[in-house]
Formats: sequence, structure tokens, C-alpha cells
Amino acid sequence: LWKRAACAAALLACCFGGGALGSEADFAARVAPELVPAYQRLRPMKFAETGSEYARVSTRRLIGSARVPRDEAVVVRNVYIPNGDGTNLLRVRVYAPRGGEGPLPAILWMHGGGFLFGTPEQDEAQSIRFVKEVGAVVASVDYRLGPEHPYPAALRDCYAALAWLFREAEALGVDARRIAIAGGSAGGNLCAALALLARDRGEFAPAFQMPLYPMLDDRMETPSSREETDLRVWSPQSNRYVWDVYSRGTDGTDAVPPYMAPARAEDLSGLPPAYLCVSTLDPFRDEVLAYAARLAAAGVPVECHLYPRAYHAFETLAPETDYSRRVVDEYVEVLRRALHAE
Repeated sequence: LWKRAACAAALLACCFGGGALGSEADFAARVAPELVPAYQRLRPMKFAETGSEYARVSTRRLIGSARVPRDEAVVVRNVYIPNGDGTNLLRVRVYAPRGGEGPLPAILWMHGGGFLFGTPEQDEAQSIRFVKEVGAVVASVDYRLGPEHPYPAALRDCYAALAWLFREAEALGVDARRIAIAGGSAGGNLCAALALLARDRGEFAPAFQMPLYPMLDDRMETPSSREETDLRVWSPQSNRYVWDVYSRGTDGTDAVPPYMAPARAEDLSGLPPAYLCVSTLDPFRDEVLAYAARLAAAGVPVECHLYPRAYHAFETLAPETDYSRRVVDEYVEVLRRALHAE
């Protein structure tokens, strides 16, 4: 399956392919050797100069592409529901086992892409694997993106998808008592924010949350948020640009609510059990570790893994490595334990 993931990763990486920076040798020396080749294939991300349209075009090409992974054991379909504002239709890509007998647990997945680009198809191989190995239905949200749709459009779309998943659980063959929410990077932000929003509204209760290397704090006050990294991978420069777009320029001010930046939430009690992870060379390292510690202090069962000598989202950019395979194996096992607990 990693070969299929590598195929999708190659398509995704084409928006950052090629180029070189003077800091390459310094940064490469800090990276685990098996992750260096994938990093060296990337090109610098300079959103302030180029915007994000080139990345969006590249990821949107995955939709309907023959190179997107397929598996005869998994039925994949697009479902269209009212979006979070009722202004248009929202695409939810649903993955289910062919001939599966329910009710099954479900995973609401939110892709990454800095709130500016990305599609459910970029995580197709992983979604298929979740269906087959976790034994779950997966619903991946094609939420609205900036700069046209800044906060709160993406979160509203994800809440609409969560509400749909709960309300249509029986028709989908889903056990509403075993619905997890999960996502990576910007999708990890949406996962954490959705957990807060669901708790506060009290309409639906996800059983588990899995924000992977989530983008949690707009203030960028931690050491890791200011450490220089090569622009090929997620950097403080990329982070600042994305927060400015997502927040309409309010980032770093008191106008930012916790549903935009979950690290700002004062009360983390009553949230579903959580699994988080982050890498040592990720600008999000310190905010993720701090959030995990605060969840634990609030009485939330939490597991958090820190991956050494790795950059942001390395398992999606270097899926062919043993390191990445071990990490995704862990995602699968964590979800399996959470959703099939006796």
C-alpha cells in the first residue's frame, strides 16, 4: 500500500518540486537520513511571494485522477450535503468496506494544506487503509479553503459533516457511539477545534480525537515556532502567512477565538480521549506538546508521540520509508484500539 501512497505523495509534492537553498546542508544534517531524499525533492514554499494557487491547482488535479489509489475491497463515493453556511454543497468523500456488515465505527477525516489547498484524494491511500485495517467507514471532508473562505468557513463545513455523519449513521451502517474525528496539520487544527465546538454545543459527542501535528496556536511565541527550518518543509514563514490569511489578519490579537486557534481554549475538560503526534523539526512541536500536557491536566486521556529528526508531515512526503510506515502503522493501531475497545 505504501507504493500507492508514494504515488499520491508524488502528485502532492509536485507543487513543491525542485529548487535548492543555501541552508540545505545544515538542515539536512538534522534530518533522519532516510527522510533526506524526499525533503531534497521539494522546492521552497514562499507563499508570500507566490500565493497558494499553484499548490491548490496541483492538489485539485488529484480529483478524478487515474493515479489516485483504488482497492476493490473498498467502495468510494462522493456525497454532497449543505455546507456549514447553507450557501452551497459540501463534498464528503465516503469510504466503506465492500459488503461490510455494520454497524461499524467511523472516522471523520480532515485533510491538511494550511487552509489554502488540499483535497480528500491526497489522503486516499490512508483512508482506504483505515477502512480495511481499522474496520471503519471513513468520511473525508472537502471543506472550503482560503483565501476566499477564511475562518470560520472550514470549521463550519467540518461541523456540518460531523452532524451529517451522526444523523445518517444508521443509513451509513455506522455506530454513532464510535465516531472518531481526525486530521493532519491544518486538518489537525480543525479536529481539535471540532472537538471543542462539539463539546460546547452538546449536540454530538465524538468518541475519540486524533489531531496529527496540529496547527494550534496563532501567536507563534514558542521556541519551535521561531526556529529556522529549510523553506522546503513547513517553516515559521509559511506558518505566519497561513495564519494571517486564515484569521483575516487578526492572528496574534485578542480577537482570535479558541475555535480558530485551539491552544487559546482555557478549558480543555470534557473533551474526547486524544492521540497527538509531532516531530522535533516541526514548528508546531512545542504547541502540540503543551496542548497534550494541558489535556492530561484537564483529565482527558491522552497519548502523545514526539518523532525525532523528522520534519512536518514527513510520513506523507516520504511514505516509502520505514520510518513513515511505522508512523502510519501507529495511526492505524491507535484508531483500532480506540474504536474497538471492549
